[in-house]
Amino acid sequence: METWTVETDDDGGHLEVHSFRPAAEASIPGAQSTAGGPGVVLVHGTLVTDSLYWPFARNLSILLGRPVHTYNRRGRGRSAPQPPGYSAATEISDLTSVMQASGSTDVVGHSYGGFVALQAALRTPISRLVTYDAAVSLSGSLNGRWRPQLEEAVTAGQLDHAWAHLVQGLATAGPISYLPLGALRVLSILSAKTRLGSEMRDLLPTAVLEMRAILDSDAHIQDFATLATPTLMLSGGWSPAYFAETGRQFAAALPPVKFAIVPLQFHEGPLRPGKQLAVRIARYLALGTAKAPSP
Repeated sequence: METWTVETDDDGGHLEVHSFRPAAEASIPGAQSTAGGPGVVLVHGTLVTDSLYWPFARNLSILLGRPVHTYNRRGRGRSAPQPPGYSAATEISDLTSVMQASGSTDVVGHSYGGFVALQAALRTPISRLVTYDAAVSLSGSLNGRWRPQLEEAVTAGQLDHAWAHLVQGLATAGPISYLPLGALRVLSILSAKTRLGSEMRDLLPTAVLEMRAILDSDAHIQDFATLATPTLMLSGGWSPAYFAETGRQFAAALPPVKFAIVPLQFHEGPLRPGKQLAVRIARYLALGTAKAPSP
């Protein structure tokens, strides 16, 4: 793995990038090598850093024989903080910067990352796109998932309360999401003793702005009529149903979009062990190149 930095369009902005390359490629941080074909950029979701995606990115790189690049979005790791006026436009610009600096043409986006990738595809050239449980609000579909108590709790420093409202509102934590708020607060306290749990609590303020960016970008399906990028929208068989409904709407209305359910997968599918999801995504991305991935 290589670690390098991409400068962004705003003054002093920068993003921490991690690259995975097929073994035969020269390992030069930031180099736009074409030995394995154009790169793929992976955009992560909310309340996490890109490090959780490294095994998935490594598998995808091996399967494709191409470089795969992950990056910490704003407010994470060594990337710049979320700037004043943060919005979807910030993320679109950042993704474009990483694509250009890494010589990448394809994008994979998970959850909020899928939202960012679909917005970017309307404005910047992307050869092929895959989303998994893309968090897109169509005609107010995600308005009911927003809990004003989340922002109030974050502002008051009540992070366990905020985490409980986020989990219950988004329902992305499987059966745990349906526990009472009191039980979720206890789980938050317990999880804060772990590295991942502590990291998620620290990232709660970023989740507030990201949820607002989604709702501020609420659109009708016709607003995506100019989408020309061949796109595969996937949803986990055990993910919340609203993700699959969004994918079905996109596929029914937009010719470049295909939708499929990945059986036996939760919302956090790209973060879990195994190659099933990586193989599914690699096969689609390989349709745009001469190289087909090995199972």
